[in-house]
Amino acid sequence: MFMIEKLLQDQRFERVMEPDRFWQTEDAIYENCVFSDSNFQKTKLSGLKYYDCLFDHCDLSLVSVQQTIFQQVQFKDCKMAGILFDSCHTFGLEMRFFDCKLDHCSFYHLKLHKAIFQNCSLRGVDFSGAVLKEAQFMGSDLTDAKFDQTNLEKADFRGAIHYQIHPQYNQIKGASFSMDGLPGLLTAYKIKVMP
Repeated sequence: MFMIEKLLQDQRFERVMEPDRFWQTEDAIYENCVFSDSNFQKTKLSGLKYYDCLFDHCDLSLVSVQQTIFQQVQFKDCKMAGILFDSCHTFGLEMRFFDCKLDHCSFYHLKLHKAIFQNCSLRGVDFSGAVLKEAQFMGSDLTDAKFDQTNLEKADFRGAIHYQIHPQYNQIKGASFSMDGLPGLLTAYKIKVMP
């Protein structure tokens, strides 16, 4: 039995406050759509497909994204705590985050080349085993973020704060760091950096 997917293109969805009623159709495809000022907290987005979409000022905390497709999707000023992005569909996965709160999310083992996390709160985020080549973390708070066997080659951490990255257990060749962030690379060696 074949399922017919519902295609929604070039639409704007504002102030959605009853997400369960909004997403009655599984396997919907959203292409070039904008979602703004909406509350999708704890909603099941599993199996949905988003292409070239923007989420602006939305609360997506604890949403379920099992096999959800995010291709060229941007999130601006969104609350997104506790999302297990590692359960997304990985084909063509491309997301960019600006001024978002992503605390306690998981990007475990995801390939996110050139991902952008600009001015975001990334407290307690799990980046273990992720491939984040050329990713941008500028201005982000990485308190308690976990980097273990993470590929951070040519990543940009200028202006990022509170990160701890062990150079021995992560690939950081060509990555950029501010002088202020130097202690975050040396903590594991118990070296003191004095002003």
